[in-house]
Amino acid sequence: MKNALTTLLITSSLAACVSCSGDPEPVELTDADIAPVVERYAALVDANYTDSITGAKDLQSKIDAFIAAPSAETMKAAKDSWLATRDVYGQTEGFRFYGGPIDDDDGPEGQINAWPLDENYIDYVDGNPDAGIVNMTTDFPTIDKALLASLNEKDGDANISTGYHAIEFLLWGQDLSDGPGAGQRDFTDYTDAANADRRKAYLKEVTALLVEDLEGVGAEWKDGEDNYRKSFVALDSKTALSNMLSGMGNLSGAELSRERIEVSLVKVSKEDEHSCFSDNTKADIVANALSVQNIYLGRYGGVDGAGIDDLVEKLDPELNKKLTEQLETTVSLAKALPDTFDQAILDNKDEVQAVIDALRAQTATISDVADTLDVTINLDEIEPVE
Repeated sequence: MKNALTTLLITSSLAACVSCSGDPEPVELTDADIAPVVERYAALVDANYTDSITGAKDLQSKIDAFIAAPSAETMKAAKDSWLATRDVYGQTEGFRFYGGPIDDDDGPEGQINAWPLDENYIDYVDGNPDAGIVNMTTDFPTIDKALLASLNEKDGDANISTGYHAIEFLLWGQDLSDGPGAGQRDFTDYTDAANADRRKAYLKEVTALLVEDLEGVGAEWKDGEDNYRKSFVALDSKTALSNMLSGMGNLSGAELSRERIEVSLVKVSKEDEHSCFSDNTKADIVANALSVQNIYLGRYGGVDGAGIDDLVEKLDPELNKKLTEQLETTVSLAKALPDTFDQAILDNKDEVQAVIDALRAQTATISDVADTLDVTINLDEIEPVE
């Protein structure tokens, strides 16, 4: 670590030994305690982004195959790959909210995962067959990565032209059903429909851009390079822990509980779902909840390592037990939601609210953990949904 002699001196009556005088002795966390936790965090970030890149490249190969020979079968293969890589990418969301390479001033997060999007910014919609970049042949005669990047969020936050959700819309189309189910775009949109070749070009270029953006972020977390990871593991102990806990707390609180769940619930709006075209929102929620849990436990996939939980256990075992149990409860409640989130906000409101409540309870405990570690974190305020 940068300050090798730095220690965090924290007194905890629950974790301290009792001296001969009967007064509690201080419990000390040294850099030797904290360094493995920070190193493990960097390693799991690297592993998670590596898997996201692998998934995105598989998606790219499936989309290339679909574009080369559009059919119901090749379109389904592309959709299945999109769903699979979303599960992986969703677990990276806790690495945000502290100015890291994903969302610093030059970070590509808004180009990767921005939502909700106005469908008619990209392609035709019900009642408007000429809408979107795909059909604006005069304004945009050539569709390539540079064009799509330049148009993303231009003149409005909902003017999303890139990322997972643009690809999602191009594969599934609008969800126009009143009941459960996803969009029903037909593969013939890529054969004999108006501007089919431009639609193919859009899908190909936007997927290539996604892969490129993920590779750029992933490179910053590779071990042994002169990159962001190198500077992260060299941070002061408190700063590194602050970043980690800020990512956990902001995803758990304002982002997931409010923006990604409560807005849809209160407004009863499938348009505000995170993945409304594919109806994959429940899986998104589960993956995001796992992201928070993974960071705290130092766990990703089948590999478990040094985590923040190990530090808290030394200082306040009861607090560690509380947050560990809350994180597991949240994941379990999310997994128990109906698969069709657009129906859950109609027919299972209590179950959806239970996930929101669990997320907010664990966010408060994350703040308590920060206090116990003598770390300052800045959590976005959870505004009421109007």
